[in-house]
Amino acid sequence: MDLSLSNHPAGDHMVVEVGGEIDVYTAPRLREKMVELVNAGHYHLVVDMEGVDFLDSTGLGVLVGGLKRVRTHDGSLRIVCTQERLLKIFRITGLTKVFPIHNTVDEAVAPPG
Repeated sequence: MDLSLSNHPAGDHMVVEVGGEIDVYTAPRLREKMVELVNAGHYHLVVDMEGVDFLDSTGLGVLVGGLKRVRTHDGSLRIVCTQERLLKIFRITGLTKVFPIHNTVDEAVAPPG
């Protein structure tokens, strides 16, 4: 399975739509996309994982790296994910305390409060 990546603006955020598998082979492409967006001045990212079929520790590492990268610019990285098998990975690793996880892109880009 391959990885599909696309991005589009939503309010003050840049949404990265991810599809397919995020693993040791495809994760570098996601990393490159996030680096490219941050270098272009997009510091508030939403990673839409609704199309993701598989996520491994390499993919988690890329997401954590992306979070560190945007935080150096006072930015944010939010996740959109409703798939229980992926949410379980975030819970087991404790990353639900690190990433805000939302049900929809609209919810993720809404102002707090």
